Amino acid sequence: MLPARDAQLVQIVDQALAGATARGAGWLACRPGCTPCCHGVFRISALDALRLSTALLSLRDAEPERAEALSERARAAVALLAPAFPGDAATGRLSTEDEAWDAFADLPATEMACPVLDPESGRCTLYNARPMTCRVFGPPVRGEGGFGVCELCYVGASEEQILAGALRLDHEDLEASLDRELAEAGRDGETVVAFALLSGTEPPA
Repeated sequence: MLPARDAQLVQIVDQALAGATARGAGWLACRPGCTPCCHGVFRISALDALRLSTALLSLRDAEPERAEALSERARAAVALLAPAFPGDAATGRLSTEDEAWDAFADLPATEMACPVLDPESGRCTLYNARPMTCRVFGPPVRGEGGFGVCELCYVGASEEQILAGALRLDHEDLEASLDRELAEAGRDGETVVAFALLSGTEPPA
């Protein structure tokens, strides 16, 4: 079961995204059907994984055919990723070694479409439950090396315009608290989307 405060975390991040979207009007290329950011494998937290698997369970009740199609895409993705998976391919739990992940992420197989991406509509099937990485992608986001921006967004923008449209986040403390709560319940470690979905109702443990 998702921690009760996950809804608060999602609300904080989504409100920050709405603000960045308003300030960056005209510079953001993000729209339904724009899917370059939906290709490639990336790490997600145990909280992200639990959010996804919980949403998939709800989808199974509401739209079983769509849920099965999504699960089939996840099974196909896991079959491709498992041989070189940098961690426990039985559980989907990633190794903590950055070098192992970097080597894995460079493999051609990892450039596949996310299993949650509906190939017919070009939309995210579990959009409301998408991982934090997906939620903050698009607007400028501050990182260790400065601001990261989607290559399709803010094309030709000045530094001032980029800074004005930056995502203003204040969720780290709450997210860290939720991560600790899951870890105390035996749900820690990172995984990838396909393995989280394949678990059905729970993230890899």
